[in-house]
Amino acid sequence: MTPENVTPPKPNEINLDNHPCFNREACSSHGRIHLPVAPKCNIQCNYCNRDFDCVNESRPGVTSTILSPGQALVYLEKIMEKRDDIAVVGIAGPGDPFANPNETMETFRLVRERFPSMILCLSTNGLGLTEEYVKELAELQVSHVTITMNGVDPKIAGQVYAWARHDKRIFRHEKAGALMIEKQLQAVSWIKKYGMIAKVNSIIVPGVNDEHLEEIAKTVSSMGADIMNCIPLLPTKDTVFENYPEPDAKMRFAARIKCGEYMNQMTHCARCRADAIGKLSEPMADDVHELIQSCSRLPINPKQDRPYVAVATREGMLVNQHLGEARNFTIFKVDPEDEEEFIAFEKRDAPPLGGRDDRWADLAVTLKDCRAVLVNAAGMAPKEALKAAGIQVIEMAGMIDAGLSHLFHGEELPPSLKREFKSCGKGVTCGGDGTGCG
Repeated sequence: MTPENVTPPKPNEINLDNHPCFNREACSSHGRIHLPVAPKCNIQCNYCNRDFDCVNESRPGVTSTILSPGQALVYLEKIMEKRDDIAVVGIAGPGDPFANPNETMETFRLVRERFPSMILCLSTNGLGLTEEYVKELAELQVSHVTITMNGVDPKIAGQVYAWARHDKRIFRHEKAGALMIEKQLQAVSWIKKYGMIAKVNSIIVPGVNDEHLEEIAKTVSSMGADIMNCIPLLPTKDTVFENYPEPDAKMRFAARIKCGEYMNQMTHCARCRADAIGKLSEPMADDVHELIQSCSRLPINPKQDRPYVAVATREGMLVNQHLGEARNFTIFKVDPEDEEEFIAFEKRDAPPLGGRDDRWADLAVTLKDCRAVLVNAAGMAPKEALKAAGIQVIEMAGMIDAGLSHLFHGEELPPSLKREFKSCGKGVTCGGDGTGCG
């Protein structure tokens, strides 16, 4: 029974038969779009290697870029202007939607408001899912929720996960397996409680869980799960399972036959990317790749008027300071007399050292009219604080004009200039011990 005050999916308004992943007959006529708004993950699977700047591989966990919810809506609007076959909007990474719950839920809110008849779905490992999230998903008429579940025995599941992070604790091996099973079964229960379609994905890992998948099917079927997708392992470079064999046709067939005794099986899975677009197995066209890249360079909140960019620089020519070591920021704008040029028109003092999170909140106020800040490097805490305030942190090294052209004109930032902060390192005026960032 659907709980009170929850609006279930309405087939008369949203045609669920048009979901190509759940209805093979829809594959030739309807497509889907995945919005890559969820980069972080709360587990490490032994078969997964996430990549946020990938255009060549076709598998879960990869995307060509990351979008904010606002950027994702603009991208979706432009896609809908180009195509009339998109029936489904999904969120499937490249991390996990509920390791990024704010971005996930805000994206669904924006999409549902703008496209009332769109089918909405998501795929998650279930660890971060709560009943409150499930309830709101139902209210937003998210009709299909997929849980990736690789075992119902902690010893077997524990061989699939290197670690799982929950409530600021790290669980490994069998303890990670036990935690994941508990959370995944609870997630399936909530999904059915609130009237949504529950699909269970299980990766067939030879010698690990290939003889165990039947137990997964038996267990989740008894809880009301609707369909199961047994996906053959795709050995991926730089993962624990990279040298494992890919399941052959005989193993795939046997797994699906055994699991099919308990529940319906999906057999046409395309192992979609986190930024998949179009019909199943349709590659991303060059013009769509250019479009998603251009949308990723919009302000985090595209509808806000943020005409400036802040830069951490010592001399005004190069991006050459860490965020935490900068004592002031040079503010740039487009030259009103020549849109190809930029003007540095003022300097703004950074908040004084100390204060930790309060310092970044103060910096967000200082830069409230800036769409982005260009820095050599920045830690996770300030990046998250500025992102929440609608300010994108671009880590790079080199000429300021290259970064400004990237942000204002949509030009590609040369790979040689890109930087990715890994851990606290030495800046010019900070010692690399973290004290310069607080």
